[in-house]
Amino acid sequence: MHDLKALLFDKDGTLVHFDRTWGPAAGAAMRTLAGTDAHALRRLEDVSEYLPEEERFLPSSPLVAGSSAHYGPLWAECLGRPADPAFFAEIDRLFSGASLRSLTALGRPRDVLAHFHGQGLRLGIVTNDAEANTRLQAEALGLMPYLDLIHGYDSGFGSKPEPGMVAAAARALDLPPHAMAVVGDSAHDLAAAHGAGARFILVRTGPAPVEHLYAAADLVVDSIDDLPRQLGMPLVTA
Repeated sequence: MHDLKALLFDKDGTLVHFDRTWGPAAGAAMRTLAGTDAHALRRLEDVSEYLPEEERFLPSSPLVAGSSAHYGPLWAECLGRPADPAFFAEIDRLFSGASLRSLTALGRPRDVLAHFHGQGLRLGIVTNDAEANTRLQAEALGLMPYLDLIHGYDSGFGSKPEPGMVAAAARALDLPPHAMAVVGDSAHDLAAAHGAGARFILVRTGPAPVEHLYAAADLVVDSIDDLPRQLGMPLVTA
């Protein structure tokens, strides 16, 4: 792994705490969309595999790794709404505002990205969140100065597990895919990485079990905070 030239980070479950950020945000979004219709709200919670009392998702929830384009049709059916881009954009807007209020980092993403940037690595985010919301969260976490690119599900390259956004990153950075590694917490991240010819680093900080991915990963770490040491670039702390 010492010949890596770029790291592409998944966001939710890797840089951002999934349940602490998206649990409250999802609850707020569902309540807004359902309005006064308690039955619609219950249907949204059920299809989302969401536990409202705990503000978290079951590991099998379609929201854990999917974008609004994946779970949006389920929500549209619950609400009797058209499953069209306008509805998905409405979901993204609701999540955007709510998630900033509950945004919770995993570990020290700013320090880690600043360190790798200083070591000369090219850095990006590849996420199934919307690009605009990802930029807002990256700005709030202080990551933007270190990022070369952000690819969301709506950036024009497709969404994970398809390899399009990873392959597009290789083109944008003018690097062979094998010189890049995707850092993520799910099977979607692994499939996108290996499908594009990139390597995959698994972090154990996501909401779903990942033991079944160990054998396929090129490296397994507890969190991104452990990544500098594992890649032979230890992070110096004061």
